[in-house]
Amino acid sequence: MTRPLRLSFENTFYHITARGNRREKIFYSDRDKEVFLKRLKEMLIKYAMTCHAYCLMDNHYHLLIETPEGNLSKGMRQLNGIYAQHFNQKHQRVGHLLQGSKKNGRKGLNVTLQDLTLIFYGVIF
Repeated sequence: MTRPLRLSFENTFYHITARGNRREKIFYSDRDKEVFLKRLKEMLIKYAMTCHAYCLMDNHYHLLIETPEGNLSKGMRQLNGIYAQHFNQKHQRVGHLLQGSKKNGRKGLNVTLQDLTLIFYGVIF
């Protein structure tokens, strides 16, 4: 059975979550987090998205992304793929880094940025 097509809308806020495969760590060090944030910034520029907040935990992350062009899937595929390649090479691993789409979440939010500041804390790009 194939995965249903992901819907992506223009001018929408998304709460993105991704967790390590088998709940394992996806960040072993602060340097791993720095590399992830660098790749995130590159993706945001390439796909004209904005990250309003983030939270990086050892085995998962949360992002608050705004997509003016409705291209969330392309950007997230690039971010997760490039970071997984880096992580696996650096830590001499093979295989999937992140759990499948059933455990990872993308939720469109129908709120204003002002509302979100009451909920999320992080660096704004």
